[in-house]
Amino acid sequence: MVTLTQLTTQTLYDQDYYLWIRTTINQLRAGQFSAIDLENLLEELETIGRSEKRAIKSLLIKLLEHLLKLKCWDKERERNQGHWKGEIRTFRTQIKDELKDSPSLKPYILEIFDECYQDARKLVSDRSELSLDIFPLTPIASLEQILDENWFPEI
Repeated sequence: MVTLTQLTTQTLYDQDYYLWIRTTINQLRAGQFSAIDLENLLEELETIGRSEKRAIKSLLIKLLEHLLKLKCWDKERERNQGHWKGEIRTFRTQIKDELKDSPSLKPYILEIFDECYQDARKLVSDRSELSLDIFPLTPIASLEQILDENWFPEI
């Protein structure tokens, strides 16, 4: 049986998302569990989990792109290596922060490492107009090295 309160919060979800969030938080804090729009709450929690995974994947690809640029893009290295190293440090810090907040994502990052490396190869090839063959087919380092704040590829 659907109650009037459930209909109200479901409608609120569609009409004013932020107010729905505030209302749901207040209901949880007050222990008003029967009033909670459970269907939309569960959907939002699932979405948050997917977003966390997408963020880690995106950061890892960007990190790998910049490491590949540094290692392989000879023509632009002298002019851009300072910027690339800065970006590498930034992406490492962001990944470290994400993993600190959600340590259970550590196995996931290992799971997607090879896929992210191949994606990074293609992206950096497209953006640099260098042949894909210039970028090593296998990762240029282990995930541990890639995430190590003091490691940079040999040039």
